[in-house]
Amino acid sequence: MIIIDSVASLRKQLGDWRMDSVRIVLVPTMGNLHEGHLKLMDEARLHGERVVASIFVNPTQFCEGEDFLGYPRTLEKDTSQLCSRGVDLLFAPSRSELHPQSLLTTVMVPTLSDLLCGEYRPGHFSAVATVVLKLFNMVQPELSVFGEKDFQQLMVIRKMVADLNLPVQIRSVATVREPDGLALSSRNCYLTESERCCAPGLYRALCHAVDSLSKGCSDFGALENQQKKDLRAMGFRPEYFSVRRRSDLEPPHAGDTELVVLAAAWLGSARLIDNKAVSIA
Repeated sequence: MIIIDSVASLRKQLGDWRMDSVRIVLVPTMGNLHEGHLKLMDEARLHGERVVASIFVNPTQFCEGEDFLGYPRTLEKDTSQLCSRGVDLLFAPSRSELHPQSLLTTVMVPTLSDLLCGEYRPGHFSAVATVVLKLFNMVQPELSVFGEKDFQQLMVIRKMVADLNLPVQIRSVATVREPDGLALSSRNCYLTESERCCAPGLYRALCHAVDSLSKGCSDFGALENQQKKDLRAMGFRPEYFSVRRRSDLEPPHAGDTELVVLAAAWLGSARLIDNKAVSIA
């Protein structure tokens, strides 16, 4: 696997590959990789001759009081994992390489960025969209792969690509879970032993909500409030628990059948997010 930390070297290597008309797939990450990330690499390998993974802990997407300085950085371990999954190139730029000067230009995806997580993390999705667009411009992949655990982020990226007519296909991969249902996340390492035992309760709450919706529950507000109450009883500090349309993350109307239930909740020092889709017959 080739490891590159400069934009100039990245573009030279990709230019050499393109001389052979290869299809390039990009998987952006912030490192501290787990099996969920590696499934993204596996999916990428199915759709291109060259797989590029990026690792960059983007400071602009951390809101005030969040864990930028303490975010786990495990480059040596990550490199070994990427090699084992057949990744062809790791792009691991420094902050000064990716943001060489004060960043004045940003990407806004209104409405989608202001809902749910956006309400609690102002500016987060603009920062995500901006760094992803920069990576798309640097790598110019034919396809890029994202996980469905960050469902709102996936929606923001899809909307940005569509609105800006970017020649990048976006593919998603289902959330990878522990045997007890906890979604894999780089921030799970913040959980204490007792919190780790409690953490699967978030997914159980989503499953309960989906089961209720499948059985005909249409009082979304009551369902959401009950699940938040149950989460608090388990020791969570929920930010939101919400039933939304899968197409645009707006509150559902009567007759909407393709829904997704999304939740974000703190457990100790870990902020956990998760979601589960449901189709109503």
